[in-house]
Amino acid sequence: MELPQGESDAIAHRVREQLARRRLSRKRLADDARISLSTLEKVLNGSRGFTLATIVRLEQALGVPLRAPAHASPAAEVQAPADLGAYSHAAVKMLEGAYLTLRPSFEVSGAVYAYRTDLRWDGGKLVFAESERLDAVNAQAGVVSVPIPSGHIYLCTNAEGQMRLAVLGRQLRSGAMYGLLVTLFSGSGAYLQPVAAPLALVPLGSLSPPSSDLFGRIAPDHPCHGEYQRHLARVVENGFARFLG
Repeated sequence: MELPQGESDAIAHRVREQLARRRLSRKRLADDARISLSTLEKVLNGSRGFTLATIVRLEQALGVPLRAPAHASPAAEVQAPADLGAYSHAAVKMLEGAYLTLRPSFEVSGAVYAYRTDLRWDGGKLVFAESERLDAVNAQAGVVSVPIPSGHIYLCTNAEGQMRLAVLGRQLRSGAMYGLLVTLFSGSGAYLQPVAAPLALVPLGSLSPPSSDLFGRIAPDHPCHGEYQRHLARVVENGFARFLG
């Protein structure tokens, strides 16, 4: 018997977060959990719900619980920690969801790199996890800071002291968010170079029809390229970020 959609979505987010944190491929997780890759893809993409048997196998493979504890108290999740902005769940609920995430390709001039970012409330704070990336081993997961004074939204990754930061402006009525990404670009060999780039998060539900063709390295001849470039152009044109120099 499959779990209700809401519970399945919550578990799928936790699995994607674990994949991102561990730099683990979906195929490796499916092998470790002794389930088919097709089953794993379907439950993570939301086309089918989780069964108890699938959850138990994934929990054993990952070594972490994926189901919310039955004794969890809603009162314990009223407010995020002060260092994340001390926001309430109600104040950031509109940010929860799945987003098409866009930035310029670092490797191919003129191309757009597109992947998925999920934001959800977990453990008393808003968290995010990336998926559908060509370089799955570099998928990020972390916490979301929403300090009231600045009005900006920060997606923060801290992996053993190595940090990556996305700074986004206020969410628009369309649900989209625009800003910039500060990360490390892997150059030749083991050389890592700091880089900043425009970033756009567009609600997946606003796209028609949402499909796997939306993700990947989008070349100029791709049908989505023009629309994606327009989203990235808004970062500077609408004053969401400035690039000096």
